[in-house]
Amino acid sequence: MKLASRGLPATIVHLFLSDPDFEKPLVEELRPAVTQVVPDLGLMAEVDLAALRCAAFARQVLPDVHAVSAASINAWADTIIDAVAGVLPDEQPWRLHLWPVYGEGRAGMNRCALIRTALMERMKKRRRHLLRSLEDADSILTPQTSLVQAVLTAPDAGWLSVCRAPDAHALRGLISPFIGGWLPWAEDKNAPSRAFAKLVESELRLGKQIAAGETVVDLGAAPGSWTYIALQRGAFVTALDRSELREDLMRNPRLRFQTGDAFKFAPPEVVDWLICDVIAAPLRSIDLLLEWLRDRRMRNFVVTIKFQGGDEYGLLRQLKEHAASQCEDFHLKRLCANKNEVCAFGRV
Repeated sequence: MKLASRGLPATIVHLFLSDPDFEKPLVEELRPAVTQVVPDLGLMAEVDLAALRCAAFARQVLPDVHAVSAASINAWADTIIDAVAGVLPDEQPWRLHLWPVYGEGRAGMNRCALIRTALMERMKKRRRHLLRSLEDADSILTPQTSLVQAVLTAPDAGWLSVCRAPDAHALRGLISPFIGGWLPWAEDKNAPSRAFAKLVESELRLGKQIAAGETVVDLGAAPGSWTYIALQRGAFVTALDRSELREDLMRNPRLRFQTGDAFKFAPPEVVDWLICDVIAAPLRSIDLLLEWLRDRRMRNFVVTIKFQGGDEYGLLRQLKEHAASQCEDFHLKRLCANKNEVCAFGRV
């Protein structure tokens, strides 16, 4: 992975946002690069992002981050403009992620809305080219898109990061296209269980969904939440488990159910998707994914790695070392919909 020649140097300080309960695993994941713990927010680390490629326990990454002190709405707007003017490529699209992490209620959100309004007014007067190229999107970052992130830790303080194109796209295994790296849980009361939300979130982060006519293998499928999503999309599903899926799914003509061991199954030909949310020891799921990758059995995948406690997280190094190099696009992330688990997803 090569960053833009005028983009990020190899080793500068970046801010890794974390969930409070998973700050310690993130410290271990980034060790020895951590330089500072930012209370209630995340970690500062001096690391080569291109070499790191992914951080499973980071909710979002702010590359080359700088502290901001801005006493007023207008001061915040001016600070952001000063950071991007003459830095972002002319006429190329850019996005602004602006959000608060302080207080309760809507005070922080209201302040961010006022900052954005002030920013727009200023760009109308003296930076029209920046206003024209500002995207209002919440989708996958393209190689042409720069990303500006401003997180308010107080009304008058916070952090600012400017990641120029094409670096934001090149670092897509680390940088989320969603504000703060946060996605709300998907809702569907008809799904067999809430586990379906993990598959939907993985698809959104990957920027690719299971499509009609595609072939899918669902390992450890019962009670059928991931198969449910694939069938809804019009895919043809081979589902394996020792127990049958929900009755309505079993009747679907596009489902082929097999009773058996998910870890011993190999498809007769390459499939479009491997999806797997099986309950198993983490090393078994890791080995399963690596085996499928080595044999090129699938084109896309979403696999959950489930943990019993906190002493097994180090096993994820095997995926970083051996899976990422075999993929065009590789993500390893503790999703918003995950509990004590991590999802690996990507394109082979």
